[in-house]
Amino acid sequence: MSKPQAGDFPPYFEGYISKVQADSAVKIITQYSKELESFYTGLPESKADYAYAPGKWTLKDLLQHIVDTERIMSYRLLRIARKDETPLASFDENSYAENAKATDRSFSSIKEEFIAVRKSTDLLLQSLQQEQLAYAGVASGNRMTANALAYIIFGHMLHHKSVIEERYL
Repeated sequence: MSKPQAGDFPPYFEGYISKVQADSAVKIITQYSKELESFYTGLPESKADYAYAPGKWTLKDLLQHIVDTERIMSYRLLRIARKDETPLASFDENSYAENAKATDRSFSSIKEEFIAVRKSTDLLLQSLQQEQLAYAGVASGNRMTANALAYIIFGHMLHHKSVIEERYL
């Protein structure tokens, strides 16, 4: 299935989707999975508790945010791909970050969780047929397709990769 079009997702997510330069969900995996896993698991331990400004997340917090967001978006993708028409609730990323207690964890344990969630998402995407990716549902009060969620997941990781490169490393 090709890149999502306007109407497949709320306009807010255009910034994430535009970062993904692939023409199908399966090609996203081939093009980005190894690169992103290598980048995030290669983040230096010496920067784990670094925040670039007061009140900003540490690298541990940021990686946990990426894990939590991918887990939620992947769950939404699964529900929509299975034609579950139940509207899906939004989530407050700041509340999740505050309550994740990433600072109390080792950076290596967060990286291990990241790898597990990434693998799970990739396997889910590889299991879906084009028809399932085209299904639409409602998340956070907005219409979204399963395909758009695949692009959002990867675009979100690419967005934060850029932030880390610019402000943390």
